[in-house]
Parts: sequence; C-alpha cells; structure tokens
Amino acid sequence: MPDRNPTIFGLAGWSGSGKTTLLRALIPALVRRSLRVSTLKHAHHNFDVDKPGKDSYEHRQAGATEVMVASAHRWALMHELREEGEPSSADLIRQMTPVDLMLIEGFKTESHDKLEIHRPALGRPTLYPGDPKIVAIASDHNIEGLPLPRLDLNDAEAIADFIVAHCGLGGAGGKAG
Repeated sequence: MPDRNPTIFGLAGWSGSGKTTLLRALIPALVRRSLRVSTLKHAHHNFDVDKPGKDSYEHRQAGATEVMVASAHRWALMHELREEGEPSSADLIRQMTPVDLMLIEGFKTESHDKLEIHRPALGRPTLYPGDPKIVAIASDHNIEGLPLPRLDLNDAEAIADFIVAHCGLGGAGGKAG
C-alpha cells in the first residue's frame, strides 16, 4: 500500500498550453512503470459534476453538505463548501486514497515541485523564474538561455522518466532508497 502522503508533482502553465493533453499521455506512461497515480485538477470557474433534476443534485440543493453517488463501477463524493474557503491542494489530497504519485494540474501558486508547460506560440511569458518550484520546462520549441532542463512536450515517455527520477520513485511503485 502506498504512503499516506503521496509524492506530489505538478503541471503548471497558461490556459491552452497543453497541460491536460500531456497528463492524458503521462498517466499511462507512469502506470506502465508500476506506479499508482491519481490526479487533482484545479478549476478557476464554478463547475458542477451533477445535473439539475438528478436526485443527488436535489439533495445538495436541499442543503446536504456531502452527497455520495455510487454504482458498481465508480463512486463520487460531492462536498459543498457553502461558506468555507477554497481548500488547499494538501487539504484535498488528504481526502483521497493513498497512491505513489499525485499529479496536480493547476494550483500553480502552491509550493510543490512543478513542470512548466510552455508554448511560445501562445505569446505568454514563462512562469519561470517567477516560481522557484518550477524544476523543468516542457515545450514544443527550444527556449534560449534556460538554466532548467527543457523537455520535449511531445515526448511523454521522457517526461515520465524525468518525473520518476526527480521524485525519487523507484520501480514497482515505491520510493527509491
């Protein structure tokens, strides 16, 4: 069973840079390395996984703090914050099942190590050097004068190797050591 405190590694970048696309390729690459992987995604907008008219939606609208929906294939827990503040990534991770590696998309101002996803075609500056927790940049173009490792954004296997090495994760789903 993995540690209660998983290794945390983030993907940060401007909207449209390809974070989700990269994650979709990274997850199976990391799972092939015998790692148990979960993800945490930050949304900047009001989102809902439920639909008006469904019983679970009506339960929340009636004032329930939490509603769990379960089937033979999956379960989902919806927690209404009501007047609570937005939770940190650490608060949210404590609610999840322990895994070897927790990949976080977004939460770019928090203090976990991150890979910056950068596409010069977007016309946005890099987040590095403004964020000292950025440990490498994955890009579809060369970036001149970069003192960090630059990874090919289109090579998920090489990026998975980098994450495993950087995080000290050994084979068979364990931390190196």
